[in-house]
Amino acid sequence: MNWVYWSRLYDSKFQAGCLVRRIESDGWLFGVEMPREVEVYRSRKGKFGVRYMP
Repeated sequence: MNWVYWSRLYDSKFQAGCLVRRIESDGWLFGVEMPREVEVYRSRKGKFGVRYMP
């Protein structure tokens, strides 16, 4: 499987981490299929992004 990248980059790791927590909790709250793995990564330009493996 390939990584799916979220379309937005964030200035801080905290902001990207909040999105990771939301993705994890949305699956639990709404009963949708959760991704296997969700993580924060750092781009070459120094910003932070979120990627997940469905």
